[in-house]
Amino acid sequence: MIPEVPRIDRRGELSAPPRVRRREVPYWLIAAALLAVLFLWLIVVDAEYWIILRALSGGVLTTLWVTVVAFALACALGLLLALGRASQFRVVREVATFYVEIVRGLPVLVLLFYIAFVGAPQVVAAWNWAFAGPIAAGIIPDLSVRDFDMTWRAILALTISYSAFLAEVFRAGIESVPIGQKEAAASLGLTRWQVFRLVVMPQALRTVLPPLGNDFVAMIKDSALVSALGVQDITQLGKVYSASTFLFFETYNVVAFLYLVMTLSLSLLVRGLERRLARRGVRSASAAP
Repeated sequence: MIPEVPRIDRRGELSAPPRVRRREVPYWLIAAALLAVLFLWLIVVDAEYWIILRALSGGVLTTLWVTVVAFALACALGLLLALGRASQFRVVREVATFYVEIVRGLPVLVLLFYIAFVGAPQVVAAWNWAFAGPIAAGIIPDLSVRDFDMTWRAILALTISYSAFLAEVFRAGIESVPIGQKEAAASLGLTRWQVFRLVVMPQALRTVLPPLGNDFVAMIKDSALVSALGVQDITQLGKVYSASTFLFFETYNVVAFLYLVMTLSLSLLVRGLERRLARRGVRSASAAP
């Protein structure tokens, strides 16, 4: 075994040799891969599994569509809420904090039902009341609750729910940037918007990217709740198919398999991103004088 030799840093001082951590074999990943191979073998051998997979394949696109749109909207709203909580105006801070704390205290399923069956009818009633004159004159058509698609109600509910959690993620990333860098940028004559866009946000994004990836994976799993509104996602199609064929074991095996493929793949991508960002941080720290 070759002895570890101490290194000399840029200041000419001896530094402790780096501890080499032996990389462990991810047995859980091997077990998951074997489970996936076994399930694919069942699909090839058993024609019933192949029929179920084809019947549920349309729900994959719906699940991804709901998740991607809701997550993008939640990121935009969460960033605004984070800026509101970091605002110098107390009224803005209090309003943003009120929103975050109230929404975080509500279960996603309750919020789905509230938006779908309480919020949408109230919006329709408010619209018809506010524009009663133009509606009576035939200028503007009146709205009905059926005009609000259930898919968009589910997207709105997921957006509201996750925006409160993402607001805290963005706020932590913004506050992780040292205040000295903000003051230095301001002393160079940059405006508040330029300081945020050129100094704060690039560093904050590096911090919040891994948590954002984890929340995206969590939203894919929580998107199964939209089946309670009749949205034709993987869970809803599996529920309908199993109720009509009584093949509950086979159907929900396929449902679990589809969700695991999406979530595990994204989880591995997030872990790879975390390791890459960690290596960049170590290189930046070692390059600093």
